[in-house]
Amino acid sequence: MPKREIELRELSGRAIAIDAYNALHQFLAIIRQPDGTLLMDSRGRVTSHLSGLFYRTVNLLELGIKPVYVFDGEPPEVKELVTLRRKAHKEEAERKYEEALARGDLKAARTYAQQTGKLTDEAVSEAKRLLEALRVPWVQAPSEGEAQAAYMAARGDVYAAASQDYDSLLFGAPRLVRNITITGRRKLPRKDVYVEVKPELIELELLLRELEITREQLVDVGILVGTDYNPEGVKGVGPKKAVKLIKEHGTLERALAAIGEGKPPFNVEEVRRAFLSPEVTSNYSLKWGEPDEAEVVRFLCREHDFSEDRVLNALGRALRAFREGRGRVTLEAFFHP
Repeated sequence: MPKREIELRELSGRAIAIDAYNALHQFLAIIRQPDGTLLMDSRGRVTSHLSGLFYRTVNLLELGIKPVYVFDGEPPEVKELVTLRRKAHKEEAERKYEEALARGDLKAARTYAQQTGKLTDEAVSEAKRLLEALRVPWVQAPSEGEAQAAYMAARGDVYAAASQDYDSLLFGAPRLVRNITITGRRKLPRKDVYVEVKPELIELELLLRELEITREQLVDVGILVGTDYNPEGVKGVGPKKAVKLIKEHGTLERALAAIGEGKPPFNVEEVRRAFLSPEVTSNYSLKWGEPDEAEVVRFLCREHDFSEDRVLNALGRALRAFREGRGRVTLEAFFHP
């Protein structure tokens, strides 16, 4: 896949549509105590998502990047099975987490705990309130946030969509930025190994040109390998084989026939439609402003016990960047938001 590592500062002056649920789930997974416990305030309310959202957003603003967070709406019906499986996985992880705690295995407990994060309606509301105080726009998608972010990028309203999922490319995002919310030193899952995670930029046009396929065929490749809507994919078919099959036979149906596969256990047309004609909206406004210092402090420090010194220090960086005009559109960004 033609992707290249970039430095965050290369996105200065750019508007980036971030898959909000994707980012918040990352914060809930990563920002935890050694035993896997989430960060909480004095009243027992979870604050890991607010901590991640605040400090990461400030870092982006300081670099002159203009983030806009896109929140999920109602998932399409085709995703129902995936949702149920994820729920079952979380429940199993919670059981293993409790067992690990009981036997004093904090290492295993933290690993399982990272798989149990639940994004509640309250957490989503808190995230939106914080963004409003930071004067960072957010968009409510009618359905998939990832599809909405891709639509905004395809319209040219933002430079790129940001998510960990490659599905953004299937939704038609002309550019996908990965690792924007987890850049830095990170521990590999279930290993005592740390790696430096850097942002990656993938351009859809370059990808299609290299693979010599169309976007519609890329969706068929994704379906063969497995997507959010059909996570199993087709047994025995990996990315390279999927591309080869689609290039040789043109469509998913002909590829399946060529390898002797019967009708897949999912509705192919429904999955295709979910990627090629997702439910999106053009009813949004993207405006960035100077953070409301008093409101941020009131919300984070007075209501959720954040350190006022740390919050003010971070806000100071964001305010300086805004006042110095680092967020102003450059000549290059004028043509590519």
